[in-house]
Amino acid sequence: MTDPKIGQTTTPEAGTELVPGTPLPQSPIRTLRVLPGIVAVSLYMMLLAIINVVAVGSGQIRPAFLIFSALFIAAGLGLLMLLRWAWAMTLAAMVLLVALFIWRFSVSHNLPFAIQGLLNFVFFLYLVRAQVRERLR
Repeated sequence: MTDPKIGQTTTPEAGTELVPGTPLPQSPIRTLRVLPGIVAVSLYMMLLAIINVVAVGSGQIRPAFLIFSALFIAAGLGLLMLLRWAWAMTLAAMVLLVALFIWRFSVSHNLPFAIQGLLNFVFFLYLVRAQVRERLR
């Protein structure tokens, strides 16, 4: 069968039946091109993990925070593979980080905490879009 979008011949997977008028399953690479925000959120999760590792290494926070780094890395990599559990984990992290940074801003009145809280909120709003949720597997 020929895919009109790319002009290449494709074969259906074993056990699946192609019905005329239904789109062929898209590869994760093609989906990531359509949703570049997923890549941005994944890179942000990796950046948070690196910041935690550096903070633990310099003695600013306790080594128990390395658990969060491992979870951030797992969520970021899983989100790049468009896995639903990684989306849920990233969504939970965004909600908790919004609450944390808004609370820290309310206590210390430092503008960077408010900015990071708003950035996490923007990522949260992006992740709950229907276009993002329907492409997860």
